[in-house]
Amino acid sequence: MLDARMRNLIDPALGRMGAGLARAGFTADAVTLAGLSFGLIAATLIAMGQPGWALLPIGASRLADGLDGAIARATRKTDFGGFLDIFSDFVFYGAVPMGFVWADPGANGAAGAFLLASFYANGASFLGFAILAEKRRMQTSARGVKSLYFTGGLLEGTETIAFFVALCLWPGGFAPLAWGFGALCFVTAVSRVLLARKVFPPET
Repeated sequence: MLDARMRNLIDPALGRMGAGLARAGFTADAVTLAGLSFGLIAATLIAMGQPGWALLPIGASRLADGLDGAIARATRKTDFGGFLDIFSDFVFYGAVPMGFVWADPGANGAAGAFLLASFYANGASFLGFAILAEKRRMQTSARGVKSLYFTGGLLEGTETIAFFVALCLWPGGFAPLAWGFGALCFVTAVSRVLLARKVFPPET
């Protein structure tokens, strides 16, 4: 819901930073993998009972996630780069909740499973829509220039990162926060299914 507004705020700065990194010899794929590594470090810290310290690599991970696209636009965009970016995002989004489950399986297991299932459903609706949008040659730049067609929704990347930050600041509230956020993720997935039915009606 907030991604389009955030892109308008941060894209100019990311573009300048990305162009500078490109001139320094950094590649988009390398920055994508660095971002994934930071995300996995954050999940490891959470699993070790250090969610406060995980905020630092989470921030670094998301900065890298913005910079890889800026570097690609300053040099050369590739299909593999787009694939690697979305793959890394999905691994990161799954790893952070899993870290909380590993930290306290008894208290967080059921809520964590529900949250990950909601991420799965939401991701499937997102990717399915993107595939059909590509088939119809639809384009949008509302959430920045992307390799895939990005549909909006009640919960997007901005809201998810804010949710992760809240979890790290209040780890004891993981279960209620996960149940609530997971429910909203399912609402987002269903709304995207309804949108797909409207945009891609059955053939007659």
